[in-house]
Amino acid sequence: MSGHSTYEPKYAAEKWIDKRLPIIRMGVDFMHFPSPRNLNYWYAFGGILALCLMSQILTGIILAMHYTPTAEEAFNSVQRIRRDVPFGWLLQSMHAVGASMFFLAVYIHMFRGLFYGSYKAPRELLWIIGCAIYLAMMATGFLGYTLPWGQMSFWGATVITGFFGAIPFVGESLQQWLLGGYSVGDPTLQRFFSLHYLLPFVIAALVGLHVWAVHHVGQNNPIGIDVKNKEDTLSFHPFYTMKDGFAIGVFLMIFALFVFYLPDALGHADNYQRANPMVTPPHIVPEWYFLPYYAILRAVPDKLMGIMLMFGAIVVLFVLPWLDTSKVRSMRFRPTTRRFFYIFLFMCFVLGWCGANSPDDIAIPMGEGGMTFKWLSRIGTLYYFAFFLFLLPVLGWVEKTKPLPDSITKAINDGEA
Repeated sequence: MSGHSTYEPKYAAEKWIDKRLPIIRMGVDFMHFPSPRNLNYWYAFGGILALCLMSQILTGIILAMHYTPTAEEAFNSVQRIRRDVPFGWLLQSMHAVGASMFFLAVYIHMFRGLFYGSYKAPRELLWIIGCAIYLAMMATGFLGYTLPWGQMSFWGATVITGFFGAIPFVGESLQQWLLGGYSVGDPTLQRFFSLHYLLPFVIAALVGLHVWAVHHVGQNNPIGIDVKNKEDTLSFHPFYTMKDGFAIGVFLMIFALFVFYLPDALGHADNYQRANPMVTPPHIVPEWYFLPYYAILRAVPDKLMGIMLMFGAIVVLFVLPWLDTSKVRSMRFRPTTRRFFYIFLFMCFVLGWCGANSPDDIAIPMGEGGMTFKWLSRIGTLYYFAFFLFLLPVLGWVEKTKPLPDSITKAINDGEA
């Protein structure tokens, strides 16, 4: 799919640059990259994610110029940005809302990859790099959540770093290294701010590798079969630049709705109170995009086992290409697996719901009592791991799949794609 370059420099300056650094050639080849002709709007989220990353880096750099990473001034500096810095309210809202939009887009991107089998050969490394990006995003998101130094920031940092202390042998030393001492304070905030500033550039480097891998092995498509000839492909520009441009426009309207009208809707009210080590919030919760993992963490009473399950839920994504034994990529042709995938998707929402509520509250009223969120999260956790470790391997062996079309073109003409 990478193919031979068709770029021919026309002007003397282009030729001079092309011989020494073929950056123009790389850009032209990128724009004319042959892409499967049946890509739908679910594939537009790659471009949306690139836009989100650029927005987060640019707004973050400007906000860092006005932020003070100390326990005494962190909360005040955020308020000063919102109230006194010219357009600070806009930049801070764009950065805070942008984090949620970033994770929303990446979750859609990942579920699309799961449904269409984009993790299967020869795209295993492409998927693993994507999982590494997701892991770096999670670290960046957690670190950024602590910086406003509100009540939820302080206690969230206290709780999450406390989990590292449960690791045998090295846990206590690791926790003290993260905190820069024995409790959350100035050293913690300065370290988290430094890492939060660094990690987006690591993500950008990983995104470059991700795009390179896409161009080397080629894009997957909704029916999951490899392209056979030029009739199966379209040039990325203008066909998909226009299609992605429309999707980005719709996404930006939703983004703008939250930035201008609902900038605080995705945050927690307690985080608009200054951090107070003497007052613990009644219910400590992370940002919404971490809630499923938080529910998995609390699904078992043992702290170490909860940590292992939480990290295992992420690690299992890295080994997914070898867990799914089916030779068919797309779930369009795997009806039984598709049904279990829909249940998996539903269970992810259930885990998010459980993570947002107290474990001992009643989730489903039943008889005199009812099922608590703790038990509901256990069911969701069990299904989460069963889907990856049992259902995908077994269904890959036993499921009878639908017949695949001969080519992408034939699928389009027959109305399959």
